[in-house]
Amino acid sequence: MGLIGEVLLLPFAPVRGSGWVIRQVLQEAERIYYDPAAVRAELAALEEQLTAGEIDEEEFDRREDELLDRLEIGLRAGYGNSDGTA
Repeated sequence: MGLIGEVLLLPFAPVRGSGWVIRQVLQEAERIYYDPAAVRAELAALEEQLTAGEIDEEEFDRREDELLDRLEIGLRAGYGNSDGTA
């Protein structure tokens, strides 16, 4: 895009900047949601709930399946890398 195009789009710069910020927030939220360490911690807490009798076996199985799906997606996407990259 040339100089004239940039000048004409200048009033929209705040909107473009807001879009960038929203994309960054969504990426970070997704990274946290699929972080294998966080999912493993949730699995451990879920097992404790089952052991304490707070949930039944059916609820445990349903939630465990959801967490294992998240873990698989997170590992496949590379959210567990130690260098922080996906």
